[in-house]
Amino acid sequence: MSSEAGISARKVVVVGQGYVGLPLAVRVAEAGHRVVGVDVDELRVKRLSSGESFAEDVTSERLLRALNSGRYSVSTDYSDVADFDVCVITVPTPLKEGAPDLSYVESAVQAIGGHVRPGATVILESTTYPCTTEHVVRPILEAGSGLRAGEDFHLGYSPERIDPGNRTWRLENTPKVVSGVSEESLRHVADFYECVVERTVAVSSPRTAELTKLLENTFRHVNIALVNELAMFCKPLGIDIWEVIDAASTKPFGFMRFLPGPGVGGHCLPIDPSYLSWQVKQALRHDFRFVSLANDINSHMPDHVVLRVARGLNARRKPVNGSHVLVLGLAYKRNTGDIRESPSVAVAEGLRQLGAHVLAVEPHVEASRLPADILCVELTEEQLAAADAVVIATDHDVFDYALVENAADYVFDACNRCRGAGVERL
Repeated sequence: MSSEAGISARKVVVVGQGYVGLPLAVRVAEAGHRVVGVDVDELRVKRLSSGESFAEDVTSERLLRALNSGRYSVSTDYSDVADFDVCVITVPTPLKEGAPDLSYVESAVQAIGGHVRPGATVILESTTYPCTTEHVVRPILEAGSGLRAGEDFHLGYSPERIDPGNRTWRLENTPKVVSGVSEESLRHVADFYECVVERTVAVSSPRTAELTKLLENTFRHVNIALVNELAMFCKPLGIDIWEVIDAASTKPFGFMRFLPGPGVGGHCLPIDPSYLSWQVKQALRHDFRFVSLANDINSHMPDHVVLRVARGLNARRKPVNGSHVLVLGLAYKRNTGDIRESPSVAVAEGLRQLGAHVLAVEPHVEASRLPADILCVELTEEQLAAADAVVIATDHDVFDYALVENAADYVFDACNRCRGAGVERL
């Protein structure tokens, strides 16, 4: 941010210091603003305050620079948000018994409501269903502040587009969709982000921006489900799904490359399309059949991987019960430490429930966030040789795949990283 964009330095609050909030807070601080990051996780706040980052998009060195500049601080105390100019809410929006759980959003909005001043700007980034900003966030803020959104203070929605570990498309060069409950609110929301990112894309209303985010992730969810189901059919048909995708990808128009895998994870794909499906059901009394079908296919991919591994062991005259299985990768996404809704964890748990002795190799995930019932080890020739089956569930680049091919007797590769004689691919 700079005065060149028409905005002088101001106090910015970012509620939620996770994979979305932390990169945003640090980026805003680097642009010259005073930023307070708020998070209810005391351990996370303590670690961030000491300069220890958990997010791949913010190195510890970069975090320390932001802290040492005096422009970034992190706190669990909402009293520290007083007198803010801009507040961005980036808290989780999980599902609870199949329905959207907005309790984190509601708690955050209630906590900042009394601190909203005339002229302040509040922006929701958390993924949610259309009309949340206008029908949930707005009345809570107005009740807490005694002010009117769109007139006394500014309110908008801008969906996060963070892709952890993506070195090409980062926060600053990914176009940012922006919206406001009024023309003036839209102008203030856009002005804020134009100092953070290279390009903003204005839409007519918060509900349009909210649905934009859900469309993006539903599109991915449905297409991943398509190739996952194809992968299930290709093996018995004697066809290599990876060769099919490579061949189809040579078409320069009308095709987009999506890859199969052990399932989908993180917040976006397992959760976000269900928000859209839920609202369609509630508001229109219709089933969103594409989402329901994609959910069914993708949620059963870990079971399919477990079945394929069991069959592979059986073909080698080994039962799953009592076999030693080494799972490579527990994060939901390669080269990240994010374990939320990870299908790799579901694969490991599924094998363990069948009686396998499961070990895992996971260099990216913090030890405190790893499953308590799965022992993590180093990737060594000895561990590979001792395993009856090695399952590549998350293909981190740090893994030595040549070593895996040479040392392991049987490898089930759900990520298309190995080609050796003892390798069976999804």
